Amino acid sequence: MLSFPSLTRKILLSGLMMATLAACDRQSGADKQPPAAIQSSGQSATAELPAGEVDRSHKGSRLPDMTFKDASGKTIRTTTLTGKPLLINLWATWCGPCVAELPELDRLAAQGKVQVLTLSQDTGAKEKVAAFLKDKGLTHLAPWLDPEAQAAMQWQVSTLPASIYYDAQGREVWRINGSKAWAGAEGASLLAEAGG
Repeated sequence: MLSFPSLTRKILLSGLMMATLAACDRQSGADKQPPAAIQSSGQSATAELPAGEVDRSHKGSRLPDMTFKDASGKTIRTTTLTGKPLLINLWATWCGPCVAELPELDRLAAQGKVQVLTLSQDTGAKEKVAAFLKDKGLTHLAPWLDPEAQAAMQWQVSTLPASIYYDAQGREVWRINGSKAWAGAEGASLLAEAGG
């Protein structure tokens, strides 16, 4: 028998997964979601990303204390990531817009002005996330895992990708449900709000 907190968590997780699936298609074969970065008529892949709405209603909220693991069991604790702006990104290997956003997040992480914490919402084989990032040549993004969607529940994420931005003191600046062109002028302006 499930306890009430356990049942509530399962219901929330189910609802989150249904909402996420509405945005990102997990189908396989000919009907699957098209590749993330389809380029047409000379436009960059960045121009193809759908714009996410910026939500500042949680501005000033403290960074929650959460711990995540990679496939090897190495852990990272969110509250140790202060001293520099922090961009937390929730994504999945099966989400086209998520995958389209990853190269820009990798370049952002390489620049070092902003810490980038990517949290995979994939379930199943833990090793597939690290292999996926390696295959894409994304060397600055660590394969942190969140298979139980604790981050999505914490930040009330309704779709993937989603990003939450904190200043160097661990106070929320904004969050976005949806992808963003991080290399563009709007992305740079958003990141500058916390000195990134």
